[in-house]
Amino acid sequence: MKTPLVSDLNSEQNITTFFLVCEKEIRNTREGKPYLRLELGDRSGTIEARMWEQFEAAAKGINRDDFVKVQARVEMYRSRPQLSVMQVRLAKPEEIDLADFLPQTKADVAKLYAELLEYATSISNSWLKKLVTGILSDPDIAAKYKRAPAAKVMHHAYLGGLLEHVVSLCGLAKAVAAHYPELDVDLLLTAAMLHDVGKLDELGYERAIGYTVEGHLLGHIVLEVQTIAKAMDAIEGFPPNLKTVIQHMLISHHGEYEHDSRGARFPFFG
Repeated sequence: MKTPLVSDLNSEQNITTFFLVCEKEIRNTREGKPYLRLELGDRSGTIEARMWEQFEAAAKGINRDDFVKVQARVEMYRSRPQLSVMQVRLAKPEEIDLADFLPQTKADVAKLYAELLEYATSISNSWLKKLVTGILSDPDIAAKYKRAPAAKVMHHAYLGGLLEHVVSLCGLAKAVAAHYPELDVDLLLTAAMLHDVGKLDELGYERAIGYTVEGHLLGHIVLEVQTIAKAMDAIEGFPPNLKTVIQHMLISHHGEYEHDSRGARFPFFG
């Protein structure tokens, strides 16, 4: 494990450690003198950094999402830590442990996924059970589902966050349906398990959590509607009306037009 982490940098000190480059740009002081501004991060957070002298080589050779080794002075600026960088170079692959740079769930991912599959097999409706178990048993989807964050910033923004979020929603769906027996628990569980499947392709998380090209241009709701529609079409005899209901739940799960939903009827899924 790398030390110190960003969260440890709360007093003036000299450090030599590794960071992920989150942002990089050339700026000018008020006097017009250029300097290199960086935002550096690890799994505990990010910190602003400045390189005032002899930064030209670093500016050319280092880019966003690169791992770097930094020698710097931690300085307190407006009661917040900031780095004054003296030296920086690209890190070697063998120097980097990705676990140091991406936050991840503290839960047991294997147990969470087993719990998710139990919720899937508890579905009584044969069409919905076939749809959900077929998707969750796909090796590629399962691998992504176990690792994906639920968001870049808003909630469960860490590796395994999506799985943690969905298993929690399944428990809530069961509890709500038990309290209101007129609800269809099979539909609620299906919506809970599939409502964020599009995030498997919307978000990238190999170095930092961010949006893919598809995520930027389409968003997870469009991506999952396409994915689930193909899965339903592949099931011979899948009822058209049930397909429409599922598509509606996926499209409307954000609950408001401003949040990319349409015709909201199921506003409690995140």
